[in-house]
Amino acid sequence: MKQKIWSIIEDNTTLEGRIFDYFIQVLILLSLIAFSLETLPNNSERTINFLNAFEVVCVIVFTIEYVLRIYVSKHPFKYIFSFYGIIDLLAIFPFYLQAAVDLRGLRAFRVFRIFRALKLVRYNRALQRIHLAVKIIKEEIVLFFIITLILIYLTSCGIYFFENEAQPELFSSIFHSLWWSIVTLTTVGYGDVYPITAGGKIFTFVVLIIGVGIVTVPAGLAASALSKAREIEQENFDLKNQSKK
Repeated sequence: MKQKIWSIIEDNTTLEGRIFDYFIQVLILLSLIAFSLETLPNNSERTINFLNAFEVVCVIVFTIEYVLRIYVSKHPFKYIFSFYGIIDLLAIFPFYLQAAVDLRGLRAFRVFRIFRALKLVRYNRALQRIHLAVKIIKEEIVLFFIITLILIYLTSCGIYFFENEAQPELFSSIFHSLWWSIVTLTTVGYGDVYPITAGGKIFTFVVLIIGVGIVTVPAGLAASALSKAREIEQENFDLKNQSKK
């Protein structure tokens, strides 16, 4: 029985597995649409009751799926604390929290229902490839973000010393300069805070050049990682076919 359940919920190469995958995917999309419809201001009582009932159905199905995945897992605790395990829990957690404790403040936890969208990663090969790509470059991404944080701090210091005297209300401290640093390094440039001194303008030009690199580096990392993920996926697919033969 356990092996049969595993083949349905974990092996999408079988007919039952594909049907299960498609069913969960459709249910996820419908639950996200229902969640969006709930936010409409003029819903009738009948519509509200229907959406609430549909939410209960979704939670029941997702809960059964979550429990079954724990049941068939060789290492249940490893699954529970894995990326997919946490996402599966977040998909149902707000409902039970709201049902257990009737507090207005806890309604904010309903927003976690949007994490159901991440459940689609498991059921789509392209999205699985992205997940694999992130695992491949996770160390580079962490290093990149550390360098980015250092650059944000350094550029905040730089613009503060250039612009503090000229614009004390906008660049009154390094902390106040952080916003300018972030929007400039990311090349967004809202125009709400900008330098007026010659030194500040030259410094901004240098920061903008650096910002172009900050935007392009992650794109290059992601492209190479996705290419590597595709190769790994193809190798696994070939090995699986060879084992069947």
